[in-house]
Amino acid sequence: MGTTTGGATPYHPLLEQAAEKHRERLYSRWPELETGLTPEQQQALHQMLGLSDFVAEQLLIHPQWLDEFFREDFAKPERQFFGEQLRHLLQDVSDEETAKAVLRRYRNKQMTRLAWRDFTGRAPLEASLLDLSVLAEALIIAARDWLYAAMCQDLGTPCDKAGNPQPLMILGMGKLGGRELNFSSDIDLIFTFPEHGETHGGRRTLDNQQFFIRMGQRLVNLLGQVTTDGFVFRVDMRLRPYGDSGPLVVSYSALEDYYQEQGREWERYAMVKARALGPWTEFSDQLHDLLRPFVYRRYIDFSAIDSLRRMKSLIAQEVRRRHLVDNIKLGAGGIREVEFVVQSFQLIRGGREPDLRVQNLFTAISTLYELGQLDYTAVEQLRQYYCLLRRVENLLQAIADRQTQTLPDNPLDWQRLCFALGMETPARLREAITVAMRGVHRHFCATVGGEESCDASHDSWTVQLWSCQTPEMAQSMLAEHGIEDAEFAPLLRHWCDTISHRSIGPRGRETLDKLMPKLLEEVGLQQAPSRALKPVLGVLEQILTRTTYLELLYENPGARQQLISLCLASPWIATELARFPVLLDELIDPAHLYNTTSLDDYASELRQYLLRIPEDDMEQQMEALRQFKLSQQLKIAAADVTGVLPVMEVSDHLTFLAEAIIEQVVQQAWRQVTERHGVPAGLPQGQTGFAVVGYGKLGGIELGYGSDLDLVFLHTGNSGVTDGARPLDTGYFYVKLAQRIQHLFTTRTMSGTLYEVDLRLRPSGASGLLVSTIDAFADYQFNEAWTWEHQALVRARFIYGDNPLAQRFATIRNQVLQQPRNLGELASDVRNMRQKMRDHLLKAAEDVFDLKQGSGGIADIEFIAQYLVLAHAHEYPQLCMWSDNVRIFETLADLELLPTMQAQLLTQVYCQLRDKNHRLTLAEKPGQLPLDAVSAPIGQVSKIFEQVLQPQAVAGQ
Repeated sequence: MGTTTGGATPYHPLLEQAAEKHRERLYSRWPELETGLTPEQQQALHQMLGLSDFVAEQLLIHPQWLDEFFREDFAKPERQFFGEQLRHLLQDVSDEETAKAVLRRYRNKQMTRLAWRDFTGRAPLEASLLDLSVLAEALIIAARDWLYAAMCQDLGTPCDKAGNPQPLMILGMGKLGGRELNFSSDIDLIFTFPEHGETHGGRRTLDNQQFFIRMGQRLVNLLGQVTTDGFVFRVDMRLRPYGDSGPLVVSYSALEDYYQEQGREWERYAMVKARALGPWTEFSDQLHDLLRPFVYRRYIDFSAIDSLRRMKSLIAQEVRRRHLVDNIKLGAGGIREVEFVVQSFQLIRGGREPDLRVQNLFTAISTLYELGQLDYTAVEQLRQYYCLLRRVENLLQAIADRQTQTLPDNPLDWQRLCFALGMETPARLREAITVAMRGVHRHFCATVGGEESCDASHDSWTVQLWSCQTPEMAQSMLAEHGIEDAEFAPLLRHWCDTISHRSIGPRGRETLDKLMPKLLEEVGLQQAPSRALKPVLGVLEQILTRTTYLELLYENPGARQQLISLCLASPWIATELARFPVLLDELIDPAHLYNTTSLDDYASELRQYLLRIPEDDMEQQMEALRQFKLSQQLKIAAADVTGVLPVMEVSDHLTFLAEAIIEQVVQQAWRQVTERHGVPAGLPQGQTGFAVVGYGKLGGIELGYGSDLDLVFLHTGNSGVTDGARPLDTGYFYVKLAQRIQHLFTTRTMSGTLYEVDLRLRPSGASGLLVSTIDAFADYQFNEAWTWEHQALVRARFIYGDNPLAQRFATIRNQVLQQPRNLGELASDVRNMRQKMRDHLLKAAEDVFDLKQGSGGIADIEFIAQYLVLAHAHEYPQLCMWSDNVRIFETLADLELLPTMQAQLLTQVYCQLRDKNHRLTLAEKPGQLPLDAVSAPIGQVSKIFEQVLQPQAVAGQ
């Protein structure tokens, strides 16, 4: 057809092909359109069909909209009628399904009209964003008001103690709050209500919060559920107090208490754009008044810069983790950086300048110019760049009503953007976007970025050292600057030769040339420079082709210092950083790095971490679990090598981390298996009938770096089948669940495996079922288990599962351990098992001591504890309380079953040997020491072992 927009941009053949494809479908279904439209209208329709698949699909369903679209002026603002039209459409609706259909069809019609208008350039960006925002607000408020009326009729009206009706107030966050909504954006909402009280006029009274939580749940469903008509908006409620773990709706007073006592910096940032939706009332004023002191400090608040910088680094980290390329929102110089520039000024000065307390970015940026905070050039550049990026984002999303900020990966969508934006070629458009993002990033760095204003490395002697061609000259320069280390220069030269053949790319080479002088200067300050340099170069070698990590180290002196310190302290950490460069992100903030997660917080931290990943994206969920484990292990190791954590706490942290991961793995496996096969019959609500028991180091709360997980899976044993589309026998269902758990743990992703899992301690070992019923487990323990399996049960601990199973397992464990035993036979069995282990596992030379298997080592101490529990638990049930050796020895001493001095000695040596084992692991050395370094304490342990398990002595007892 050869149509153009504004007579400037030709209609590309790819657009023609797309248009023809949609036109054939449309006219074959609705042939009357060929005669019912004028030639001009047919040409306009044809043009539009090539530009947006979303518009084409909607018109295929609703061709009657065309009459209205062609009758009206597309540029005419209709936003003032949205709310009124929706109220009229909903006034006679009495059921929720009809309400969903009305809302979705109205949304689709208006979005089709707005997309058509945007692609044909008939409205400025600000008008488009405002129309989208007003439409979203009208839909939300219409749904709220319809639902409120329906629920009040059923349940009564929520009132305060004086009898005044209470409304559900909705805070629109992000771009919705700022009236700058994207075409296909999620909507971030917070629900709240003014006063506590109860409902009046219903069959029975209901607490206001209960009423509003039910209403909130139904409202989210009314807006977000996908039906045959699609959805209204995807609703995200995670910005509310406490996120997903908090109540869906809280009162004003609870909201105020939360932000005053627990509000975090990122929540201050989010609240800049928060706005009460719907007609303005006294409740709206009250809500904004209670939030204002949290968001805007009374003084000029420069601390906001640091918090914004940290947030930006987290975003950059997320971009790297998710391998986001061409992202015009989150990438360097993207839309988010414009928002950060403007909102940094708002947070810093909004407490003193009321005019800055606005949600809209365009209004805020104009105010900054009026207040003299940004000059005219900066304002115009930021506005121009922002408008281009937002137009591109909006058009990208209007192509298929899909939430994306990534530039196209196909030529058709590039041509669609070019046509709508009046660009001759995709190359010209990409160049314009690149110029805009570079310009934004410059302003961001000047305002928020905190990069060094000048590059001191050019004045440093290490610039010459880095470019030095001969080891002799380099050695001379090192000596000149007080570095007497004969291995340093050859090591550096050899590495330079090694990487000279690597394809790094011009940007990578340029960054490396800026980074290395800084790094060499800092390494040269260490006591043993070459010992520090070697592992650091090992890390750099792995990230040479990943320029973002080189830039991270160049731009963050703190990260460089942490890299050097940790590599020097632990080769294990250096290897982890080299294997998984994503861990370099953790080095940016030393305060965060060494601030290990509280033991009770691992589970909640992991839940929050996984919220960023779609629940149905199994691959990303698996990767996120591994990255969380790696980053937390790094923090634990960093605190360990610097002496912040003693050995007992290191193991506690590694164990609690593993438990949090086990919980998430089981829940993910449960979701995946039940989606396909349904839930076993007869399960109480909220229960799985499944349990995970930890043995060995996990059970004993003594995990080390790289420890396997010794697990046993149990289930209730209910008979029947599952209730899904592909039902399974209950027993086989739990086998599938166990297999899926094992798969999630052991599958190798970019970040390696999660944990190696050892299931050989289950009943009958490798020949037994992967998962046992609790009754079969009990029967096996009482009637078939060997002594060594009862020894293992001493260190067994319930890790995850339903409370009834936990109680049943505890009862079985106690009863098994408390069986009276013949002490002679028991001592013989324990000694024989210990000898078999030593014969099979001890590989050390005569003058070397193996910390675990050597005589007097860790295993001997564990066997002493296990023997004494099995020998005396029938008389002293309190011996069954603990699964860790330290508290077992404390209990034995308290009961006078072991002399206090011996118990203390065993505990002390046990902790020392485990500490040395941790250190050797971090140094990437085998768990062995020279025999003469430990001969005294291990000799005492061996003596106690012989005394406690002496066959003659116990035989006579």
